Parts: sequence; C-alpha cells; structure tokens
Amino acid sequence: MTMELRHLRAFLAIAEEGTITRAAARLHTGQPALSRTLRQLEDHLGVRLVDRSTHHLELTAEGRMFRDKAAAAVAAVDAALDPGALTAWPLRLGHPWAALGDYTFPLLRRWDEEHPDVPLELRRIDDRFAGLAQGKVDVALLRGHVTGPGLVTVQLLTEERVAVVPADSDLASRDTLTLADLAAWPVAMNIVAGTTTLDLWPTDARPVAAVEVTNTDEWLTAIAAGRAVGVSTSATPGMHTHPAIAYRPLTDAPGVPLVLVWRGGTPGHPAIPDLVTLVREVVAGR
Repeated sequence: MTMELRHLRAFLAIAEEGTITRAAARLHTGQPALSRTLRQLEDHLGVRLVDRSTHHLELTAEGRMFRDKAAAAVAAVDAALDPGALTAWPLRLGHPWAALGDYTFPLLRRWDEEHPDVPLELRRIDDRFAGLAQGKVDVALLRGHVTGPGLVTVQLLTEERVAVVPADSDLASRDTLTLADLAAWPVAMNIVAGTTTLDLWPTDARPVAAVEVTNTDEWLTAIAAGRAVGVSTSATPGMHTHPAIAYRPLTDAPGVPLVLVWRGGTPGHPAIPDLVTLVREVVAGR
C-alpha cells in the first residue's frame, strides 16, 4: 500500500512514548489501528522497526536509523505547510551550547543588515547534532569531530579549552590550570552534547568522579554549587556568565574544532551558502 504521512507520525509517536498504549492515546486512535499502521510501515520497508519482545517497546537498529529520517521528513512537511513560512522562510541555525561564542552577536547583526528578507533563527537544542538529524534546524554549529551519513562540514576555527571552577574555590585563585589540577575534583560532563570525557586525562591520572548532566544549565548549576569542576572551550565564557563560576585557561588540553554542519544530497534552505560565506567572514574579522 502507499505510505502516507500518518505512518511516519505513528512510528514517531511509538518511538517517543515507548508503548503502543501511550502512543495511541497521544494520537487519539485505538491500539489495534496503531499496531496495524506500524505493521504496514514495516512491511513496506521490509525490516522490523520495533522490538516487541518486552513490555516496553525498544527500537531496533533499523528503527533508530529510520527515526531520524522520519523526523526530518515530518519536520520538512510541517515547515512547508506552515502559513507563516509563505511570507518569510527562516533559516534555522542550531547549536547545543555557546553558539559561535563571541562571534555570535556580530553574525546576527550582519545577517540582519545584509539579508533582511531571510530571518536567521538561532536555536539552542540540547542534542549532539543540535536538532539537525531530526530536521529541526537547517544548519548547526557543532564542536568536536563531526561525522555522519550525508553531512557536509566546514571547520571554522579551533577553540582553546578552559577550566570552569567554582568562584570560591582555591582553583579560581590561579591564573591558569592544568588537567592534573582538576583531577582532584569530580568533573561535570554533558553526556548529550558535551566534548569532554574522561579520555581527556591520562588513564593513570583521571578525575575522582564524573557528574553526568544532560544540558548546559545542569552543567553550570553543578559547578556553581561547588559539586564539580568542568572543561569547556573559549566560546563559553562570553555566552554563559555566572557570578559563582570562574573560567581559567587550561594549558595542557587540546583544542576543539568548531564546525558548521548541514545535510547534503537533499534540497536545503537556499540561503545556506550565504550563511557559510558570512560566518567565515565574521570569524576572519572581515
């Protein structure tokens, strides 16, 4: 049978809710009807998308891969059918934290001056790809080495790492810090979109513990409360100031690449090349 948008919405609801019962309630349909819709989609694709062997449904490997494709397709349809998009097609620039650092506001100002007919929307999304995989944004500013099927990347610069410590700690009294200085503390690590892991330290000199957080706000709170220290990049101090936090140069840690990423191979926003050009000019100081 012909696949319809409802098949994708049904699958995404099941993937997000974890059970047929909750997904059916969310979609205001019956469980048998939703189960049939899922089977039709799986039959069309020729793969099993959902593992039904447990009470709480789990996506198969194929289901996890298809989830991102389905989310991107639904987002594209919703955007195309948005009446507000007929007067202006916004270019959505995602980031999980710190955006373009100190270059963020100059970029936004110049974009408004040079491209007044195309709104540039800066969106913070707590996700490794800042919503790019799900079609929530058109382009993303990401840190670290980014790879993935169909992704186009442009490295903009390499940011130095900084230590992030409680302002009332002994560490804050020093001009610079090293990884060894931080190892006596628990280290806050953003497991969703961060670039810091225990592998940053030598195996025989790693921190006493890791405090796992899922977004920038939780990360800042853990450090401000004196529960941990952190490691970030030179972009963070200008975007995330806090009276209970101090930033210090971290002298012995490698830098972090900042990259602009978008999906290639499919029609994208026509203003993406203009954004790439302007970002490069802003970073280069032109």
